[in-house]
Amino acid sequence: MAFSVVFHHDATDPLAVISAPPPNESSHERAAREEREAEAQRISDLIDDEIRAERAIRKKEEDIVKILLLGQSESGKSTTLKNFRMRFARDRWTEERASWRAVILLNLVRSANTILDALSREMDDVDPDQLDDAFKFDDYYRQYKVRLSPLQAVESNLKRLLGATEDIQPRKQISPTIIAPCGSPEFFVRSRTWRNFLQTTRGTEVSRHSLQHDLPTLLDSTDAIANGKDDIKALWRDSRIQAMLCRRKTRLEDSAGFFLDSIDRLSVRDYEPTDEDVLRARLRTLDIQEHDLVVDDDTDAPKWKIFDVGGSRTQRHAWLPYFDQVNAVIFLAPISCFDERLLEDPRVNRLEDSFILWKAICSSKLLSRTILILFLNKMDILEQKIRNGVTVKRFLPSYGDRPNETNDVVKYLRQKFKDTVRYCSPEPRVCHIYPTSVIDTKNMSVTLISVRDGILREYLKRADLF
Repeated sequence: MAFSVVFHHDATDPLAVISAPPPNESSHERAAREEREAEAQRISDLIDDEIRAERAIRKKEEDIVKILLLGQSESGKSTTLKNFRMRFARDRWTEERASWRAVILLNLVRSANTILDALSREMDDVDPDQLDDAFKFDDYYRQYKVRLSPLQAVESNLKRLLGATEDIQPRKQISPTIIAPCGSPEFFVRSRTWRNFLQTTRGTEVSRHSLQHDLPTLLDSTDAIANGKDDIKALWRDSRIQAMLCRRKTRLEDSAGFFLDSIDRLSVRDYEPTDEDVLRARLRTLDIQEHDLVVDDDTDAPKWKIFDVGGSRTQRHAWLPYFDQVNAVIFLAPISCFDERLLEDPRVNRLEDSFILWKAICSSKLLSRTILILFLNKMDILEQKIRNGVTVKRFLPSYGDRPNETNDVVKYLRQKFKDTVRYCSPEPRVCHIYPTSVIDTKNMSVTLISVRDGILREYLKRADLF
């Protein structure tokens, strides 16, 4: 005998009518309906949980100051980040400092190999009969090449240890007036690979894997460098080699001289990196580097999250997603590069490229309410170039007949960047500009305190408005 279930509902309530079960529903149909309703409720609960989690994340992000480091490749972004971490995350910085030994040795060896490669090309390309005896690179220099040949293997081993991959190949001359800088192929390490390396090698008690795997490579590399250090120093200090590097437009890293001059200290087995060593070490990373900082002892002060994104042309497409909800942009413009060209595109002047990037950032509507901070970086290199007689107006015709002095150049460029903010910003805003040399830790410490106070002041001011 079959029983029918009769449901009573308020016929005047449209929602009750829609949600009411069909009349004469069988027990099998009711079981199927209830299963569907339970699944629908489960999905609804999941969506509610996701919404609550997203709200919690947004609430948490409201208490975080997001800082974006922008600028072209080799503008000093990573070094600026190191300064922030050294100043505001000292304990973590100290733990990781020893892990930079492999990077520092690689920087040193790459500089030596770049010199040797330039010497090889010079000896292969030039007809000795066309040069005076004073400029011939004879068997005396060939002996350097033979004795220092193990450095090629050292470079490969250190790259393998770091998980590095070669990326940009050296550029050749593309016109009689445009010469690309020559040098060793650029290399990079993926951010995740680098984080894993730091995780296994940082601190006083490194992992067993690190001791078994990494230490022999470091010690063997150190021994090879120690065996050739006298020859490396002799080549680096040779005036004919220096003239050859200049003539061939051979490109060395900004820190090459620092590490080559410090080879005696770096080539001992118990070498421990200093703050300055790590600050000057160059390690190009792909992907985004993200670091959390506590910049104020006040427990109620917001935490900082700093994002360091790649600056090469192939990586700039990754900037846009990080523009959302960012509180401040720190843009690094290396003003010493007025006479240099992009490694990726030798037709483009590096200073011109910085102005193009700065204009794009100032014009972005996504960043219209973002605090802008500009570092006119590499002041030390600018001063050195001007002392060496490099004329700014030769490479920057708009500079005109202004004095070829560091302060005048900085004043001129500062105004150019300020004018860009004034005329290109979607709405009026203030831009904080600092002439910097990010390897000068003493002055950078003062600058970072000023930057911190300015960002926090603006952050709290805007928080009161909402």
